[in-house]
Amino acid sequence: MGIKSCCAASAALVLGLCLVPAAVGRFGLVSPAMAQAGALTKPQSDALNTYDAAVKNFEAILAQRRAQLASKQLPNLPGQALYLARNVMMGARKDLTDVLPSKIGRPNKFGIPPAYFDADSEQLIDDYKKLFEIMQAPPAGAQNSATPFKDVVDLGTAIARARGLDTATADAAGRISLGLFFAETNGNQNIGNARSNTYKGSFQTGPSEDQNGRKKWAAIKPSIAAFDAALIARDDKEEARAGNLDRRYNHWTAVRDGLMNAHAELFLQIPAIVKTLPDPVDQMKLFELIQIVPSPTRSALRSGNLLGYRISDPTIMKYLRNNSVFAFGQADRARTSATFREVMDAMWLFNEKFERALATFDEIKARPKG
Repeated sequence: MGIKSCCAASAALVLGLCLVPAAVGRFGLVSPAMAQAGALTKPQSDALNTYDAAVKNFEAILAQRRAQLASKQLPNLPGQALYLARNVMMGARKDLTDVLPSKIGRPNKFGIPPAYFDADSEQLIDDYKKLFEIMQAPPAGAQNSATPFKDVVDLGTAIARARGLDTATADAAGRISLGLFFAETNGNQNIGNARSNTYKGSFQTGPSEDQNGRKKWAAIKPSIAAFDAALIARDDKEEARAGNLDRRYNHWTAVRDGLMNAHAELFLQIPAIVKTLPDPVDQMKLFELIQIVPSPTRSALRSGNLLGYRISDPTIMKYLRNNSVFAFGQADRARTSATFREVMDAMWLFNEKFERALATFDEIKARPKG
């Protein structure tokens, strides 16, 4: 966890350095309705040309990565340029729809606001996701769990109980923990990271964060043993299994240490958080912000006005953009400050992941115990 600044290169830089010449195609044609309405203004024409070029650039980098995978010649951090090219495409789409609202189309299967994304480009995002799955595949020797989602819920719930929280609050901690797993890895265990050489594994932690989490787990472990001997037996088994392995590549220990590193201390605040944020997705977003921008998030929680707390530090705004918040289009990127309510509303790329986490949590809770 910690502030994730691994992708500090700006989307504008990618647009300036990586563009391929735009070709007239299905993305650049002016519809009959638009033609009947008259010629485009220069800002509209420029925005359309920029969007066409951004799509072509995204397509080109997708093709390049496919070829590099086939030849086993991937560059270092192969996902970074691909991620930024996607952001440039979505930002160019927003700039286009800002000056030409008629280009806002139908809803898309990813739940991205149509002003930011053309549903005709869904296949490009499908290809993007497939490439990332390959580029971020777990390394040889990674130790999977047969029950990865239940593990996350069990660990989050047990940690909350050890903090003295009641059953309902401990359940909320388990649910939030599962949301974090989906947000960080899309629900995939033991993955690498195609955009960072630091953050790895099921909770995308760095080495120091993992070590910090291990120390905190050792301190809380006796409290958990007092009420859940089976969970501690599982923990002992996974520790023995891991041996000298980087604990971030054993799913159980990676989740355990990730939760202990940054989130366990905040579980005590869940009752107040739930009162302020009754929507479970908002609760997950807040805890994900502990991953992205921990210091201002803790300050917001202490402020007494969580939703109205305003971020204005340029560095923090940059970290948010690096994690797909206020990252798309000139208007979003020009923002110099935002309240936490505005930040959470701008985290729409996380919505689909959190909804899947909620559905998975409900399935786990519905299973017979034992």
